[in-house]
Amino acid sequence: MKKTLLLLLFIVITSCYQETSIAIEGDFTTSYTNDDESIPVIIKIDNKITGADQYEWTFEGGNPSSSSQKNPGEILYNKQGTYTIKLTATNVDGESNEFSKTVVIKEGLNIQFTHEIIKSNYSPLEVVLKNTTVGEGLTFKWDFQDGMPAAFTGKTPPNVVFTTPGDHTITLTVSNGFESDKQTQTITVAPYLVSLFSYEPKFEDDDYEAPVTINFTNKSISATSYKWTFEGGTPATSTEENPVVVFTNAGNHEVTLEAFNDKTSQIYKAAITVLPDTNLRILTNVKLGINQAHNNNNIGAMFSTVTRQVYKANEINDQNSSLIDIVFQGLNNNFTNNRFISPDQANNYGFLELKNAQSTIFINSQNLCNCGLNFTEAQFDAMVNDNPIKSLNINYSAAGAQEFGFVYPRIILFKTQDGRKGAIKIKDMVKNGTSSYILCDIKVQKQ
Repeated sequence: MKKTLLLLLFIVITSCYQETSIAIEGDFTTSYTNDDESIPVIIKIDNKITGADQYEWTFEGGNPSSSSQKNPGEILYNKQGTYTIKLTATNVDGESNEFSKTVVIKEGLNIQFTHEIIKSNYSPLEVVLKNTTVGEGLTFKWDFQDGMPAAFTGKTPPNVVFTTPGDHTITLTVSNGFESDKQTQTITVAPYLVSLFSYEPKFEDDDYEAPVTINFTNKSISATSYKWTFEGGTPATSTEENPVVVFTNAGNHEVTLEAFNDKTSQIYKAAITVLPDTNLRILTNVKLGINQAHNNNNIGAMFSTVTRQVYKANEINDQNSSLIDIVFQGLNNNFTNNRFISPDQANNYGFLELKNAQSTIFINSQNLCNCGLNFTEAQFDAMVNDNPIKSLNINYSAAGAQEFGFVYPRIILFKTQDGRKGAIKIKDMVKNGTSSYILCDIKVQKQ
């Protein structure tokens, strides 16, 4: 009876144990810690398996290569390839289960290439490309924006030529079979070569009468050297960028500029017309104010035939005062008392003294000077060179402080300190209060 009871108890206990054995379930996951599948790669294991007491991990190609930890943490992979992570999980109930994952480790893409421009960046621009990207099993695709060739497949392309000015991109796309990446570099082609210049005479030669000194301004584009030829000029040739040339004879003179760079050259030509020398400077519509207009800085009463400028009181300084050779005195806005005076006498006629002032002879009234001068308005208007005034006897004995009133047109003769003779034609007298002025044309010898 006792044996029977013991047997029944064993059967019951054994039956209960089998019913409560724990199953091994779930799975584990892998993730790339740096969001990149390129070497070196760290794989993180997240174990979500339940019901196991023991864990045997094997990490093919990994470091470490195995582990018995429930959570082995992070595994390092240094070589490209496809590897299996395997886990055998067991428990005390004798349960066992296997789990595996495949991970793909890709070789990193470190694109490296350089470009070298042959000679210069002037069109046509030729580029040598050097591809130093390291790796096995890589493919290379090149794109050359506006280049010749426009594309190439392979590690090292032939030289590429760009002709269109501006920026152009060179793009290299590299693939390892798993992923692709690209790198872009930019080359700049200089503008097309243009030969071009402008020119301007010296201030005193702006009438283009011989001799004329011309300042040339080189406006060429993408040029590195120059060859000038000046027909009838001195010098006759030049390699300077911005030469200065004298043309001594009247006529048409052809100027040629050939501009160069290391790829090509271009020629530009222009003609300069030099007029015969009249030795006469013609100045029109010169406004000279009365004393009050001058001193109030409204309209100047002083003029320089050298600078061709009218000066008000506040515009006169130590540098320009010695250049003034004409001074007009108008005592009032009714023009009852007027005269031209020598600059070195300005302080005697209501003006401040001029430093280093010139001495100019004026014949204010030809009919009162008793000097035999009778230069008419018609002669003034017809004068196209200095011949009509060359023989005029303008001297200190003929000069005087003659005044003239509100009568115009009239001619005033003068001779500057450096011996240049001239004539002033007053063609209008404008009454405008303290801003009253006379309007003149002036013709004076250049030398």
